[in-house]
Order: sequence, then structure tokens, then C-alpha cells
Amino acid sequence: MNVDQTSEVSDMTEQTTPPQAEETAEDRLVEEGEIAGDYLEQFLDVLDFDGDIDLDVDGDRAIVSIDGGNDLGQLVGRKGEVLDALQELTRLAVQQETGDRSRLMLDVARWRAGRRERLAALGTEVAERVRDSGEREELDPMTPFERKIVHDAVAAVDGVYSESEGAEPKRRVVVIKE
Repeated sequence: MNVDQTSEVSDMTEQTTPPQAEETAEDRLVEEGEIAGDYLEQFLDVLDFDGDIDLDVDGDRAIVSIDGGNDLGQLVGRKGEVLDALQELTRLAVQQETGDRSRLMLDVARWRAGRRERLAALGTEVAERVRDSGEREELDPMTPFERKIVHDAVAAVDGVYSESEGAEPKRRVVVIKE
């Protein structure tokens, strides 16, 4: 093998093994949050609402929060119905941009954060009451997200367990003594 052939072989080796930069899961979630933030900024501008957008990553999902505006309660709606719809629109905007289904969580004026705290407290309170009385209790129908919060709170109390019963949209948590 002469020098020219050796040079060609090493050139071919270099060309077939280019350095690849791998995108991490967190990078993808940060990108989702940025796309969602841009979408929501435009949305707020159209409505002429004030609000600060905060982006975060928690576990396996992007978290986008809007805080600070006086009109933001209108984006939550009754029992969070408007917030749920806005979250779904935001997820679709992210999916359109990335081609992947998004699981991002949107919170407006800390409504979801407050709801999470109230549901966790409710789950603990009901679990302790059932443990002490022995009487099973059924809670009001909830979304899957809300039921998960209650199930987690009940699981932290010894002597009781929880199940979900019924069909959507009337599926509910039932707390039972062991």
C-alpha cells in the first residue's frame, strides 16, 4: 500500500465516523418549554394580558407557569377547565413544532400548584379518618391527574389504601381500611 492509498483509507474512516452530538431528554424538555413559552407569549399578546412565563423541567415533563397578571384567572376558568384546554392547545403547538407528543404541564396563577396542595391534604385527611373510623369513603369525581395526587397522599398513611372506581368522567377515588 502506498502513501496515497493510506491517506485515502484514513480519509474514508474519518468520513464514516463523524462526531455525533446526542440530544439528552432534558434538552428535549427544555426545547418543549421554550416552544410552549413562545406560543403562550403570543397568546397573551393577542389577549392583551400581562404575565410572566417561567420554564422548568420536573422529572420527565416540561413545566410552564404563567404568573403576575391581573387577568390570569380568566385563563383558569371554572374548576380549571379553561386551563386544561389551554394546556392541550399548548401541547399541540409543541407537537406541531417538534413532531413528538408533549406531556408538558401548564400552570396559570399557581392554580395547579394550589390544587395539588389541597388534594394532597384532602387525601391525607380522608385516609386518617378512614383509618380511625373503619368506614370507607368515596371522593368526588376527579381527573386522572387529580386522582394520582390523592392516591399518593393515601399511600403515605398506614392502615388504608385507595382504589379508583367508576367510569370517566365520573371516576372517583375510594379510600378503604386495610
